[in-house]
Amino acid sequence: MKLEGKTIWITGASSGIGEACAYELAKEKTNLILTGTRKDKLGEVQSKCRALGAACAILPYDFSDVSGIPELLEKALGCFGQVDIMFNNAGISQRAKVGETIFEVDRKIMEVNFFAPVYITKLLLPHMLENGGGTFVTTTSIAGRFGFPLRSAYAASKHALYGFFESLQAEYYDKNIRSVLVCPGRVKTNISFYALEKDGQQHGKLDAGQAGGISPEKAAKKIIKAIRNQKPEVLVGGKELLMVYFKRFLPALNRLLARKIKPE
Repeated sequence: MKLEGKTIWITGASSGIGEACAYELAKEKTNLILTGTRKDKLGEVQSKCRALGAACAILPYDFSDVSGIPELLEKALGCFGQVDIMFNNAGISQRAKVGETIFEVDRKIMEVNFFAPVYITKLLLPHMLENGGGTFVTTTSIAGRFGFPLRSAYAASKHALYGFFESLQAEYYDKNIRSVLVCPGRVKTNISFYALEKDGQQHGKLDAGQAGGISPEKAAKKIIKAIRNQKPEVLVGGKELLMVYFKRFLPALNRLLARKIKPE
């Protein structure tokens, strides 16, 4: 798929994978709409994207409150007239055991990671169908392929994304609607810093595993290639991605290894 001239809306665009993908897509002379919680940081990303050749608008928003999504969508459509590619990248992680995590944390993680992209998709889908099709790119996780210590709500939200977006593509494939599921392992971003602990407080540190992950820039190049090729799923990371194949072909071994993962 040719990306030049396409309008692409990226959530979680103020840092990490979203920011790195914005720069790669800017080089393709796209029209970018960037959403994140930090307006000042979005402004910096916007300036860099424009310098790389993209038209770029920013729409700050916090997806823990889904009630404002209809208004946000109208603003997004007003930026360039349509959205060709919706990149649901915003997300929040977790660092707490099931029995110790307050329910409000489970609910917030599901709101940000699952219900927000679902709501955006349901509202945007009619516009894409009217324009002849479109692509939904969604950041999941290897935790969306198997359970993982201290990630119960996070893993649940990522499993749910697989079910929703695979179903979406099955239903609307003949209408030129495509789904690209981005499945990262360890990428060196600040996701662990902002992860929620059992009482809802921020984890506040970069985990060792996260620190040793691949760079967001390397991840972005692989993701953009997958979008261009309309690949249904792309695995992004290092040797930890072997766990996905263990789950598929050696599930008992996967369960054993998952129990032995050192919590961070």
